[in-house]
Amino acid sequence: MEFPTIDRPFGTSFWALFDKGYTAVIGESATNFRVIPGELPMTTLDQTIIALTTYYTVIFGGQYVMKGFPAFKLQTAFIVHNFYLTVISAGLLLLFIEQILPTLYKEGVFFSICDAKGGWTDKLVLLYYLNYLTKYLELLDTVFLVLKKKPLTFLHTYHHGATALLCYTELMGQTSVSWVPITLNLSVHVAMYWYYFQSARGVRIWWKQYITILQIAQFLIDIGFIYFASYTYFSSHYFPWAPNMGSCQGEEYAAFSGVLIISSYLLLFLSFYSKTYSSKPTAASRPKRSSQSVLRYLAKRLKNVFV
Repeated sequence: MEFPTIDRPFGTSFWALFDKGYTAVIGESATNFRVIPGELPMTTLDQTIIALTTYYTVIFGGQYVMKGFPAFKLQTAFIVHNFYLTVISAGLLLLFIEQILPTLYKEGVFFSICDAKGGWTDKLVLLYYLNYLTKYLELLDTVFLVLKKKPLTFLHTYHHGATALLCYTELMGQTSVSWVPITLNLSVHVAMYWYYFQSARGVRIWWKQYITILQIAQFLIDIGFIYFASYTYFSSHYFPWAPNMGSCQGEEYAAFSGVLIISSYLLLFLSFYSKTYSSKPTAASRPKRSSQSVLRYLAKRLKNVFV
């Protein structure tokens, strides 16, 4: 293992290791990967709509069917499910960091999020596609809830389906800013699925609340980058008199999809945080924060970082 550098931030090439495994399974190098709609699974709108329609039919139909059956425990299966999602999320996160960090350091933020050579390289496209496929694996989260006869919230069912759709639109729309929400999401998922893995094993975890805070912080950062990329794109193309930094890689429908879905996540998670952690009394020395106070808390933390 070599000493870490900008080009090899972990001291070794995780991509080289990944490529060996990919070649062994697929039969050709990962560098040859290309997204060709219709030739790869889940790369057409029809396939995506059918998959998500099936998801909602199964979970709501399953919830109705389960009324006549006792709840399944499924402890071992749930442990395995959360463990492999933790490992997959961590592995993808390391690969993304390895690809993005050198570009950020050498070319800067704008190039990394708005230029095809920065945020839409062949290697990143494969990682985007693999991350997209994991969203269908994550739909099993809801299947477990149904089989265990747990309540299904709007936030949960909407978020899981909308995220798969969002990843599809960004992949097909070739948005080079995609790595920002994806890497943040993978970071949160490492913590979240590890929490569920440990909880399923009977380990008491005290930091569940902070996972929601991380998710809210993630969406705030996402919105900053996505709104900026969308603004500079539309300004340069349709309102050149407005201040902008030039065009940004990606299709317009993908920009609208990203803005609408990520914005809805922020509102829904703030509402969830307020209802979950503000309405129930806790230890007197540790009062819960409301959705407004959590925003102030995050702003203060960010200010301390930069001041």
